[in-house]
Amino acid sequence: MGLTTTCIGAYPKPDFVNLPDWFNIPAGPDTSDPTKHWKEAMQAMGEDAETIISKGVKQAVEDQLLAGIDIPTDGEIPRENYIHYHCRHLNGFDFENLTTKEVRGGTYSAALPTINGPVSVKQAFMVKEWQRAQAYTEKPVKITMPGPMTVSDTNADDFYHDPAKLGADIATALNSEVLALANAGCKHIQIDEPLFARRPKDALDYGFDNLERAFHKCPGTVTRTVHMCCGYPDRLDHPDYPKADQDAYRQLAKAIDHAKIDAVSFEDAHRPNDLVLLEEIENTIVIFGVVAIAKSEIESVEHIRSRLLAALEHIDKERLFAAPDCGLGLLGRELAIAKLRNMCEAAASIS
Repeated sequence: MGLTTTCIGAYPKPDFVNLPDWFNIPAGPDTSDPTKHWKEAMQAMGEDAETIISKGVKQAVEDQLLAGIDIPTDGEIPRENYIHYHCRHLNGFDFENLTTKEVRGGTYSAALPTINGPVSVKQAFMVKEWQRAQAYTEKPVKITMPGPMTVSDTNADDFYHDPAKLGADIATALNSEVLALANAGCKHIQIDEPLFARRPKDALDYGFDNLERAFHKCPGTVTRTVHMCCGYPDRLDHPDYPKADQDAYRQLAKAIDHAKIDAVSFEDAHRPNDLVLLEEIENTIVIFGVVAIAKSEIESVEHIRSRLLAALEHIDKERLFAAPDCGLGLLGRELAIAKLRNMCEAAASIS
């Protein structure tokens, strides 16, 4: 049967979906509403916006299926970025009075929404978005959302002044979407926590507690996944972008295996790990990144296959999934499809 394959989240927006995302908004600090480009684009599409977005989601899902993906995503087509898009559906976030802040461990600064009150759900939206994508396939569509630590880091807190408490309230808001998705029939829910790799001590101190709070009472019918990427560049073929500590995954391994999650997504393509790491993950599924999302070079089937076989020396086949390192938005459609096809062929070749 080969190895199970999945994608992580973002997929290149089709040209006819004239929405911005953080892969094409010009670099540099923006002192205006971070979502203004998205809102202006939605207004420009007018009454046809939902029809256009649905067509884009359909293309993203079908591209993944044609490549051979077993568990596709909706491509995050409606989102300008996976964090602030979600925050616009929550109370407590001020998108007019912004605060400039260093983020991702000081790797860059940005004008960010200000948290000025208690965080809670303002508008439930994820069930509708999952149902739209799921309508295009009989395979289970995975839905993705940003995690509590990552939301905290990518906004400016002017209310809580306590990252653990802020994260707890964000987690409670996320949990309402998680439970609604589970009740609607969604089988794969992924929470993205790149901040775990950036700040493993904080992840261990309170991050895992809030991650579990986000999944609280999620039924066993759902595969509860956490994605931990190590950093995103601002363009293709830029190898020297800042990344999380090479040792972060090892520091988190035991906590991952004891947490109430079913699967963890690790990057391995752009910066290979010492695969002994996999031996520390004794129970959890490892979604293993074997396709680089910021390199135009297309990995060969044999290259991907050899890395998967190397991983299988340290983990049993049933707990190893193949995936890209992270979202595919930087690649463009042609490169994304080519990389996914090779990845799926490699995964299928392993008996």
